[in-house]
Amino acid sequence: MSRVLFLVFSALYGFECLSQSMVNLPILFQPVFGQNKIVLNDTINASQFGGKSSIEMLKFYISKVQLYQNDSLAYDEDYSYHLIDVSTPISLNFIVSIPEKLCFNRIQFKLGIDSLTNVSGAMGGDLDPTKGMYWTWQSGYVNFKLEGKNTLCKTNNNQFQFHLGGYRTPYSCLQTINLKVSEEKPLVIILDVEKFIKSIDLAAVNHIMSPSTAAVVLSEYLVKCFTNQR
Repeated sequence: MSRVLFLVFSALYGFECLSQSMVNLPILFQPVFGQNKIVLNDTINASQFGGKSSIEMLKFYISKVQLYQNDSLAYDEDYSYHLIDVSTPISLNFIVSIPEKLCFNRIQFKLGIDSLTNVSGAMGGDLDPTKGMYWTWQSGYVNFKLEGKNTLCKTNNNQFQFHLGGYRTPYSCLQTINLKVSEEKPLVIILDVEKFIKSIDLAAVNHIMSPSTAAVVLSEYLVKCFTNQR
């Protein structure tokens, strides 16, 4: 094929890609406590593993949202940073614009903020430090923040605080989550906080506020607490 024909075909292919119709794909996050929707500061009976709980704060970062068809990357969101905050219901869902005929059966995203963004310093939008999810330039962003009370905690007012983050080795807490999905809209992703809390001996571990080995361990377990609605 001559160079001229190659350029013509490339231009036509590029025009075809640009002319594809785009559609909105809503992605909805549903934080729950077992079978219960989380309502901040409401007491939840958690007697099946001891005590009672209440959730006072739940915020976490979702980044690098990608859609796959089997093992092939079908969609990669630009500037992909989303702060999910239970106290702000509108933040629980966001929309990505995808080609109308895009085929996918899996979603992949990061729980937290990557190291390159962390070393770039505080930024704007959902990454703005005023969102309460930025430590310092040395520690970077908090990936996941959970605060509340549980009667198993031997602390003042039975309080627990888990601020999980860190981007430097060996305390990198960034996690990758893969979920099988259908092409139905919206995509609903569930985070079961009860499952997370049940993994912790709250009498011994109830306060993590900086990068650490414990923060890495809990971040790894969080991956198992995300599921999709089938």
